[in-house]
Amino acid sequence: MGLNDQWMQRDLAVLWHPCTQMKDHQQLPLVPIKRGEGVWLEDFEGKRYLDAVSSWWVNVFGHANPRINQRIKDQVDQLEHVILAGFSHQPVIELSERLVAMTPAGLTRCFYADNGSSCIEVALKMSFHYWLNRGLPNKKRFVTLTNSYHGETIAAMSVGDVPLFTETYKALLLDTIKVPSPDCYLRPEGMSWEEHSRTMFLVMEQTLADNHDSVAAVIVEPLIQGAGGMRMYHPVYLKLLREACDRYGVHLIHDEIAVGFGRTGTLFACEQAGIRPDFLCLSKALTGGYLPLAAVVTTDDVYDAFYDDYPTLRAFLHSHSYTGNPLACAAALATLDIFEEDNVIENNKALAQRMATATAHLVGHPHVAEVRQTGMVLAIEMVQDKATKTAYPWQERRGLKVFEHALERGALLRPLGSVVYFLPPYVITPEQIDFLAEVASEGIDIATNSKVSVAVPKDFHPGFRDPG
Repeated sequence: MGLNDQWMQRDLAVLWHPCTQMKDHQQLPLVPIKRGEGVWLEDFEGKRYLDAVSSWWVNVFGHANPRINQRIKDQVDQLEHVILAGFSHQPVIELSERLVAMTPAGLTRCFYADNGSSCIEVALKMSFHYWLNRGLPNKKRFVTLTNSYHGETIAAMSVGDVPLFTETYKALLLDTIKVPSPDCYLRPEGMSWEEHSRTMFLVMEQTLADNHDSVAAVIVEPLIQGAGGMRMYHPVYLKLLREACDRYGVHLIHDEIAVGFGRTGTLFACEQAGIRPDFLCLSKALTGGYLPLAAVVTTDDVYDAFYDDYPTLRAFLHSHSYTGNPLACAAALATLDIFEEDNVIENNKALAQRMATATAHLVGHPHVAEVRQTGMVLAIEMVQDKATKTAYPWQERRGLKVFEHALERGALLRPLGSVVYFLPPYVITPEQIDFLAEVASEGIDIATNSKVSVAVPKDFHPGFRDPG
């Protein structure tokens, strides 16, 4: 038995993996990873895999980055953790100062959580509590987009709409208002992204007009709906939404957990619409992919609604044990240093163009409905019928075939159902992008080289698909 098999057997004896049907591993071997360097992950037998999905969208400057490593090493000898209630420390203060300086003007206060889902919970609770403190207790519902994803905790699931993740737990979820997504994959033939996004906003406008008295906030993933299949839309939707939220007195929550820190081509997606949300939720790339940390960056108006004498009970009494952990904050500070010192956003433009060029040939593939891109995210949607965009039955797991082929070739590509996507670390080279495009093309040919074998029931819902 090889080293990989030894570690796999030990794993399967004790672990329950996330987002996984564990029975799959009777046929699909786990890949135990010993070390990482740059874009590469290496298993216990020396095989390397190019991390094309940034290890669940968190890693931006490569594995074992020496600059981030050193900042964490320096910090661990000073302070590993301290309660953030009544106490503070240098890394969290410096990080908060820098986040306030780099986010859109008017975002002035940072509240920390442990992870993305918890970050969303903070923003939802904060918005609801704001209106309660302002004497408007009826404003307690949330508006969200169809096909959205905001995390796995109960309130975060409530504002999501990917059935694979939410359907089982319907009885536990909050009552939210769902508005059709501006997803431009669904636009009519010949219609531009901007025109389609403007048209789809009309439903949101009417929803807010009809329900604003009971709505606390609208929450969106700006520009890219990640777990919903890397579906994309035009920035004009965000501009119109900001104007409508102001008009109707409703908060705007931007979930930039997956798309913040350069992923969409600008440091934050909201910049492309020239707007400022009331709550900006950040995590994942915040620490360069090293440690769990999340921040809700909000306004003085929101902060002031909670600022009062203790007996009024207006304080936001929400906490996490590891809130503002110094080691995580140190990793985040090193990550921000790299953004500032290495001209990252500008360099990414050339990498994004190389991704487009390397996959351009797939536009004509008979089973590719669309190759779409926003910044450093590129998605290739496989379909059984290109003309009608008829999806493959989710039960056939076509994306899994791409995943398996990529592992054989030395790449980590983890499709979302039938959507193959590139979301690599920013330290990837043009030649490595070409390699990923070659592997993806081969995998797509393999995955689409057979007829549909599963009868699609009338209640077929494309949201039930393999998670990425």
